[in-house]
Amino acid sequence: MFMALRKLLASFLGIPLMPKQLPIPQAAIQDRNSVEIFRVWGVDDAQHVSVNSGLWKDPAMYALVLADLARHIATAYKQKFNRDPQKTLERIMAGFAAEMDSPTDTPKGEVIR
Repeated sequence: MFMALRKLLASFLGIPLMPKQLPIPQAAIQDRNSVEIFRVWGVDDAQHVSVNSGLWKDPAMYALVLADLARHIATAYKQKFNRDPQKTLERIMAGFAAEMDSPTDTPKGEVIR
């Protein structure tokens, strides 16, 4: 029933319903004040990103989100692959540092209002 409602709403609003879209967390659906922070899509071996860049005045707040995201990924790897969360976090941090030190690409795009 929920999927039928999503399809109807997407059709009404003219928003495409992406077949590989992740589910919206139930808490976000239930809280009318929830806000999407960012969305990342993999397309043709490239990332396409939407960022809610005006959410906080201090960009360091995004670091908190990225750190929390890393911990969520470590938890998911524990649940799905029984991988040690600390080792997963260490691997994520090593990959993050390597990408920051030697970027594999340059972000492109513009702010859309």
